Amino acid sequence: MEKNILKVVKRDVKSNLRSLREQGLVPGVLYGHGEKPVTVAVEEKPFGKLLQTAGKNVLITLDLEGKSESALVKDIQRDIIKRNMIHVDFQRVVMSEKIEVSIPIHVVGEAPGVKVSGGLLEHLTRAVKVRCLPSNIPPAIAVDVSALEIGQSILVRDLKPMEGVELLTDPALIIVNVIVPHVEEEVAPAEGAALPGATGAEPEVIATKGKKEEEGAEGAAATPPPKGGGAKPGEAKKGAPAAGGDAKKGEAAKPEAKKPEAKK
Repeated sequence: MEKNILKVVKRDVKSNLRSLREQGLVPGVLYGHGEKPVTVAVEEKPFGKLLQTAGKNVLITLDLEGKSESALVKDIQRDIIKRNMIHVDFQRVVMSEKIEVSIPIHVVGEAPGVKVSGGLLEHLTRAVKVRCLPSNIPPAIAVDVSALEIGQSILVRDLKPMEGVELLTDPALIIVNVIVPHVEEEVAPAEGAALPGATGAEPEVIATKGKKEEEGAEGAAATPPPKGGGAKPGEAKKGAPAAGGDAKKGEAAKPEAKKPEAKK
């Protein structure tokens, strides 16, 4: 097994962490196996390169000022904005003792249920927990989905057995499956239902016009035309006396009422 050697240095607990980071160092701590924790610092560039090529679960041999320590990366803290490493936790391991670690799952291949049938691949379980010797820790577990059709899945129990590695995750847990994509159907509005934004009232100009026509019709109905036809404007009816003139022919004039004489 290839040794991944990483040089670390001891640091003072009260050391200025910002100053260390400005020098390209990542502050950290080495602990575990019943020994006293040791505060350390590691160069960020070589450490980052090692993680990129070997993965987070890689077994590392720490060169601590001439003393070798076998360790695993337990945790890495990163800056929220810049994503650079700001702290690292190393856990001591003994090569003859089994340890529990989480192994990432990598999906490989292309499912025909997705490529041909238009399904959707769901990756539900991203890592599984195992127990093994430090020398048997797999960097990752590959899951091939090249035979998955719609409605099919791969469970933890379907993983190929690995020599010296015991699976601790629930065997019934689904790792990946292919499902029919959910399509939301548009609901048609009910018959007679108003469209969105419609008030149900007619435009004001139409309502006003109808009202005027209605009022005109009511006025015409309320005033019946005079008998014998209506006269033209400014023209007196035939046979009608002029203003202040005699009464119609054949019609006796009414006697004027006499005023009562005043008593002497």
